[in-house]
Amino acid sequence: MRRTSTDVNAPDSPPEPPTPRRTGRRDRWADHREQRRQELIGAAVQALLRHGPTVDMDQVAATAGVSKPVLYRYFADKAQLWLAVSEVVAARVVDTIAPAVEQVREERALVEATIDAYLSVIESEPTLYRFLLHEAGHPGIQQVVAGTSRQVATGLARVIGDRLRALGLDAGPAEPWAYGLVGFVQSVGDWWATHGQPIRRAALTEYLATLLWSGIEGVRRGADLPHELTRAHERIER
Repeated sequence: MRRTSTDVNAPDSPPEPPTPRRTGRRDRWADHREQRRQELIGAAVQALLRHGPTVDMDQVAATAGVSKPVLYRYFADKAQLWLAVSEVVAARVVDTIAPAVEQVREERALVEATIDAYLSVIESEPTLYRFLLHEAGHPGIQQVVAGTSRQVATGLARVIGDRLRALGLDAGPAEPWAYGLVGFVQSVGDWWATHGQPIRRAALTEYLATLLWSGIEGVRRGADLPHELTRAHERIER
């Protein structure tokens, strides 16, 4: 095949820049830095547990056994450190609620498990939960809390949808029910934490489950559900 003059005169395409290769030393340094960062976040959590939600950077540094300038090598300011701590607390909430929700197979038990799991986080980590309330005005922490609520509600909606379909019902209400349940329990949980848990967790779980289930049960009974399925479901509940 003959090359045209255009082909001859056309400049060669510039070579692609080489992909930077990460050296083993650089990888080790990055891993070490991340490990050190996680250790400092852990120290901040311990400082919170020891000194309460008003803990300052001096107390965090003392707990970590470092100077404040060392903290600022890993976190630009106190807000960035608190944001990292809030992510740890939020992860604990998800890790507690998600397995509890997945284990149950009946509707009321699902409501009870969600409420009890959320309250259990507050009961076991009251100082960390009050820290989230104390720092709730921080935009970054607001986003973390909102993201956690969405994550829990999304998982809960999937489980509720499966239960509704198993009963032959429309799964459309699953998502609003899930978001409503999470918002309701979160609001009551904030009240419970702020007032020093004035009601036993088991009693509060029962109160809230009864209140929420009354509404859900009313919708279920008002649905166009086959008589045989209704009777079978009632036998299971007993």
